[in-house]
Amino acid sequence: MSALPRAPSSKAATERDAMPDDQLMLAYAQGDGAAFDVLYARHEGGLFRFVKRLLGARLAAQADEVFQDTWVRIISARDSFSPQGAAWRTWAFTIAHNVAMDRLRVSGREVALDAHPDDGDDAVPTLDRGVRGAALDAAAHPSAEELAFWRAAGRRLLACLDELPAEQRAAFLLHHEDGLTVEALAASLGLGFETVRSRLRYGLQKLRGCMERYLSVLEQRA
Repeated sequence: MSALPRAPSSKAATERDAMPDDQLMLAYAQGDGAAFDVLYARHEGGLFRFVKRLLGARLAAQADEVFQDTWVRIISARDSFSPQGAAWRTWAFTIAHNVAMDRLRVSGREVALDAHPDDGDDAVPTLDRGVRGAALDAAAHPSAEELAFWRAAGRRLLACLDELPAEQRAAFLLHHEDGLTVEALAASLGLGFETVRSRLRYGLQKLRGCMERYLSVLEQRA
């Protein structure tokens, strides 16, 4: 992403590699272009995966463009970033979310969600808690059958994500990719707590139904 080549000292490069994201962004805003290089290298993969999954299979060809637009907005907003607000990663993922959702709106794929049932006080369930636990148990000595199962489950999960309405998919990905709580999601997206919780709950219910075949196998193994 850098326009000009640099040759920082090894000591300076090591110091940058150890800096938290927030400090790197502040350094970049003050003119340290190499700090941006570190940020980009650190988060390139995660942001691209998030953008691609949020856009879904139908707009997968536009993932590169949306990804680049996200970094352009990050660069343009460098002077407005404040470490007293959201963490840099949350701030950047929110920008990526907004860029991707704009593209989805233009493409006419956004689905409005106006149902907000009474969910009670139960915590929003997570889909991958049991999946990850079972995966860790199998990771030590995976058989060919287990490897095939996890590959098939991964492909199915991506297909199931693509079937979700865009707003539910976005809430799920921000919750699981970036680890945002419901409260943090509501604050970063400017939405009500119950709205975000409903999107997560609906999305998880649909994913569970879509992944029922694989989840039932995991339940039998537990």
